[in-house]
Amino acid sequence: MTAKGTLRKRDSLVRAIGEPAEIIRGSLLERTIWHKKGCQTCARGEGHPALVLSINYPGGRNKQISIRPEQRDQVERWLRNYHSVKDKLEAICELNQTLLRPEKAE
Repeated sequence: MTAKGTLRKRDSLVRAIGEPAEIIRGSLLERTIWHKKGCQTCARGEGHPALVLSINYPGGRNKQISIRPEQRDQVERWLRNYHSVKDKLEAICELNQTLLRPEKAE
């Protein structure tokens, strides 16, 4: 691919990113919450289902946010949007590497 073709492809990816306002990084987990005392549900061994958005940070730090069931679709959509933007950014980086080595782009 020529440098001009690489630039066109890169510009197309940049436009495809758009306005990434509805994105979130992390993993949506299904967990079971157990109470220590006084809960009949837990005493029966059932526990309480819970949705948690888990976000990892450098240095081994982790943040967990409880998600209401009615937020599940929104969080899943935002996670998909994040991965889509991340994939496009990775592709742009690869194209920019090609532009740094114009002898290989031709």
